[in-house]
Amino acid sequence: MGSTQAEQSHGTQSLGLRDHDGLSSAESCFAETLITSRQNISPKRLVEPGPNPEEQVRLFRAAAAAPDHGLLVPWRFVIVPEERRSALANTFALALIDRDPGASLEQIEAAREKAYRAPLLMLVVAKLGDCEPAIPVLERMVSVGCAVQNILLRAHSMAYGSSLTSGQAMCSSRMRQLFRLTDGEEAVCFINIGIVSKRKIGRVHPEPSSFVSRL
Repeated sequence: MGSTQAEQSHGTQSLGLRDHDGLSSAESCFAETLITSRQNISPKRLVEPGPNPEEQVRLFRAAAAAPDHGLLVPWRFVIVPEERRSALANTFALALIDRDPGASLEQIEAAREKAYRAPLLMLVVAKLGDCEPAIPVLERMVSVGCAVQNILLRAHSMAYGSSLTSGQAMCSSRMRQLFRLTDGEEAVCFINIGIVSKRKIGRVHPEPSSFVSRL
């Protein structure tokens, strides 16, 4: 009698055999588990220690493996070290006042406080100006998203929690000035990484049938 698919998979894993794309079943299962178990952790729940310099290099090497049509590297990441958090806090506060001159002291302080969350904080910058070859902006944004996801997954594989945060301050001229954004560059979001102090219940992922169709 022929073996079941599950039995075949188990046998392949036990023998360390490779499937058609060069991955063992164990590696394939690990990849699936890594992807499906990652959670977005609030920066308030990310505590020290953050990734050390060597681990940070691993994160960025993962980003470098993202799909990149034209080899443009349409992304860059700007780390905000501890000694520069106050500058970011001031930028958040002033950007809020620019939008809402009547903001309360509590609202201003809440805006400032966001700069001090998460041990590792970095800005994601998308490079969307004219380029050669002329890769469409949307395609470049897909590449940026892939680079970001690679960082999140690599951090998860290293037992760190992570999240993406943004807000109205992202399009502030003050933000552009602080991070020295050039023409064609856009601040997309912040990546927050650290040890998880408290983990929430995992969300239910949508079934593929809810977002997949056939032409």
